[in-house]
Amino acid sequence: MKIATYNINGIKARLPALLDWLTETQPDIALLQEIKSVDEGFPREQIEDLGYSVETHGQKGFNGVAILSRLPLEDVVRGLPGDETDEQARWIEATVVGETAIRLCGLYLPNGNPAPGPKYDYKLAWMQRLKARAIELLADEMPALMAGDYNIIPQPEDAARADAWREDALFRMESRTAWRRILHLGFTEAIRARHPQPGLYSFWDYQAGAYDRNDGIRIDHVLMTPQCADLMTACDIDAEYRARDKPSDHVPVWVELVA
Repeated sequence: MKIATYNINGIKARLPALLDWLTETQPDIALLQEIKSVDEGFPREQIEDLGYSVETHGQKGFNGVAILSRLPLEDVVRGLPGDETDEQARWIEATVVGETAIRLCGLYLPNGNPAPGPKYDYKLAWMQRLKARAIELLADEMPALMAGDYNIIPQPEDAARADAWREDALFRMESRTAWRRILHLGFTEAIRARHPQPGLYSFWDYQAGAYDRNDGIRIDHVLMTPQCADLMTACDIDAEYRARDKPSDHVPVWVELVA
């Protein structure tokens, strides 16, 4: 089972790029972020024509997450628990049923800039809620993963120019500490487990030729419970898709599981 996460940066603007990627790489599951569309406006027909079912948690013009699946989905939940007043569409989860059932959680973690400030406070509070959900996933003892755009640069080697990000919400110490508190509960971070070398990125800004200079950062991650990590056979970053026509500023990150 191949599961990928992809911040598409606007489903309507990037639909051709998404369809090309789905056709060429054929993931069984795609977790999308920043669809920037209400549910009824999502272009599901073109995606369904490729054999995917579609579950969305949309929001007009901002945020929005989705699950595209070639396999049956059960128990779809929209919204991260812990704050009933939170109206931002940043979380969707479901169980995918293959040879092994996997709990999938797709997320678009808040950016948090400018920091410090209210947006940064929201980011840290959201991460506290994420930690609470992560503890529940571990307690369930079924294979599960949390994948998406975390807006977290975990370590200096995850940025081409780490010093330039020092005071950014993506790299501030409070952000990385919150990340580690989740990771150290017992999760495996897929890319670092298989590819410990520096220079691997999943995001390049549109400005100043960042991709051509490989001036990137790695902020799209897949965290797996121990039961899920035991099933992993491969993982990688589809960095070449950043060089395609009208690309997202992110690229897909994927894992393969024996499931």
